[in-house]
Amino acid sequence: MVNIVKTASVVGINAYEVSVETDVVNSLPGMAIVGLPDTSVTESRDRVKSAIKNSGYTFPSRKVVVNLAPADLKKVGTSFDLPIAVGILIEEEVLNSQQVEDYAFIGELSLDGTIRAVPGVLPLVLGLKNAGIKNVIVPESNAKEAALNAGINVYGAQHLTDVVNHFTQNKLSAVQVDVKDYLSKMYNQDYTFDFKSVKGQSKAKKALEIAAAGGHNVIMTGSPGSGKTLMAKCFASILPPLELEEALELTKIYSICGLLSADEPLMTKRPFRSVHHTASANGIIGGGSTPKPGEITLANRGVLFLDEMTEFPRQILEVLRQPLEDGEIVISRAKHSIKYPAKFMLLGAMNPCPCGFLGDKEKMCTCTDFQINRYRAKLSGPLLDRIDIQIDVPRLTPAELLATKEDEQDSKTIRNRVIKARQIQAKRYVNDGVLTNSELTPALIKKYCQIDEKSKELMKVAIVKYQLSGRKYDRVLKLARTIADLDDSENISQNHLMQALQYKMDFNNEQ
Repeated sequence: MVNIVKTASVVGINAYEVSVETDVVNSLPGMAIVGLPDTSVTESRDRVKSAIKNSGYTFPSRKVVVNLAPADLKKVGTSFDLPIAVGILIEEEVLNSQQVEDYAFIGELSLDGTIRAVPGVLPLVLGLKNAGIKNVIVPESNAKEAALNAGINVYGAQHLTDVVNHFTQNKLSAVQVDVKDYLSKMYNQDYTFDFKSVKGQSKAKKALEIAAAGGHNVIMTGSPGSGKTLMAKCFASILPPLELEEALELTKIYSICGLLSADEPLMTKRPFRSVHHTASANGIIGGGSTPKPGEITLANRGVLFLDEMTEFPRQILEVLRQPLEDGEIVISRAKHSIKYPAKFMLLGAMNPCPCGFLGDKEKMCTCTDFQINRYRAKLSGPLLDRIDIQIDVPRLTPAELLATKEDEQDSKTIRNRVIKARQIQAKRYVNDGVLTNSELTPALIKKYCQIDEKSKELMKVAIVKYQLSGRKYDRVLKLARTIADLDDSENISQNHLMQALQYKMDFNNEQ
């Protein structure tokens, strides 16, 4: 008789319910798994057989057939071991199908029956909850992560015998997690790098504060040693804490990639991903034969830092254009497409020319015009259109370098201003489906970024002078909206627009 055990499988960052159908037929002993399994699922035959025997139970002496339904979607990973084992134990009458009717099972089995942790438990359990499952048994080390999903009973098991005993002898205790405890950690975090240690560069620090407040993209251009990389590292310390919705979305991503700690199941810090210029396109945007999230998805709701940005191949930089505009990346394969979130802030740092000293007041540039143009051509116009803030970071003067007065603002002070601006935006966009000014759609820009007649005259001059495209014009308005929020101003003034225009210089005509 066929029995059905529930589990789930992940596609992208979302999960769907999978029915593990098990039957024992009169044939030579063996085990067949069908339903479009990948290699890791197919290999569960040997793991499950050894785990059942080494746990003190008998394995069928006839052929076992396991079907993973729906059979038209590929099944990937080792999380199917436990539900397959439960299905076989039902066939051996160790358990019965009525006992597991309201349960789902997730976990990898070792040869001795120990249940090992698997990636992606948070989205898997969320998918099961949405499918109406009331109880789920997961590896004990994944239990806290799974329990972040309210509305479903989560039980953590260490061994296959614990699962059997749960239904026959001693019931496992449901795992409870207080999300508020983890959220409180977001407001009390220590950072290695603090803006208090950055000398001078007041304009650049102000630009980074605006970027953090509105979620805007930034490129810093300056000679070697001017402080670009240090300020980029300090940037993480002024980012606002994650909202619960953002934290859960980010946790799902890191869970799928197996990057979560068992003791810290909820992401409490905005990610800061620093990518080397040798990274591949698949490494940055995601992909592969079995698609996985890339760096832009791991940087979701955080920062993707590209140091020495012009050292990246142009084709690598160009793949950032679509996710920067849409806030997501779609990876298409012959049989299906997978969508990953990619709402990240791009933070780039680069030299103004190959030698690094174009425009430097202390050292002469030795590059030819041809070398400079070829160097800068790696950043295309359409890509620069998507960068809200473009700033110059000059060499520090001797007086700034030798300064000993500790009068620089620390990151905590700047962060408090950023948090206040983010709170203003959260209140304003509570019914609009966006969290920051950088996410505003054309319709929302028209609604929330209105300017008076004098400001329109200013923008007419700016459109001609800076040759603003439609996209650039919208981004200037969004940037001005953030500057107004930092000033606690309900309306965008001429002063806010002029500040925003300072950060939208024509990159190819700088210096």
